[in-house]
Amino acid sequence: MSVPVPDYVEGHGLLKGRSVLITAAAGVGIGFAAAKKAVEEGCRAIFISDIHERRLGEAAERLKALAPSTPVFHRICNVTDEGEVQALVAAAEERLGGIDVLINNAGLGGLKNVVDMTDEEWLKVIDVTLTGTMRMTRAALKVMIPRKRGAIVNNASVLGWRAQKGQSHYAAAKAGVMAFTRCSGLEAAEHGIRINAVSPSIAMHDFLKKASTPEELEALSKVEAFGRAAEVWEVANVMMFLASDYAGYMVGEIVSVSSQRA
Repeated sequence: MSVPVPDYVEGHGLLKGRSVLITAAAGVGIGFAAAKKAVEEGCRAIFISDIHERRLGEAAERLKALAPSTPVFHRICNVTDEGEVQALVAAAEERLGGIDVLINNAGLGGLKNVVDMTDEEWLKVIDVTLTGTMRMTRAALKVMIPRKRGAIVNNASVLGWRAQKGQSHYAAAKAGVMAFTRCSGLEAAEHGIRINAVSPSIAMHDFLKKASTPEELEALSKVEAFGRAAEVWEVANVMMFLASDYAGYMVGEIVSVSSQRA
């Protein structure tokens, strides 16, 4: 038996006066939910990126309609390309008047047992999910450090803690994101910058429904503490907390947005 989804949590001004840059923010997943919440939480401007041009443009228009007075910018970016990462951060710095918050949401999964996995399949997941997070963090830190302030929120996964068949590449990448968050968090803290991460389990959205069978999604949802998958905005809520002053003494933490069941 599942616990009903709670009422949507309205904004409380957690990001008032802050600018926000989010990767993989097109579509209906956690990235767009985070962008929507950032606007609702009063950010002064937002910059979203993704590799899907049409969906990215549509996402930007939805955000503009939500809050017409909030400047919304967007740019295509493949986080596996260092040149595109540098161009994104440079554009965001200019258009936002400085990046206050970076949310690293880009990631890539898949279902493949190790015995059948190719090097290309392994490396592609690692490059997007782990190395992409490092590239974006590295670029953001170079502009945040001189200002001695900023917050970075990474998107990890409970698979960084627990085992699941067919997910060795994704789990390894997300475990890497967790370790990267802890180590980079210590380095950044010396400059007044906080790096933390959320660790969702299963967050329901249309793209996930297309990539998995109803039976698989039901089985994964049943083992969660509430007997259901998370709503994407429930994960985004925790991202907003970590980006805000309420998490001002948190560094290198991995916050589980689920029952981790490691």
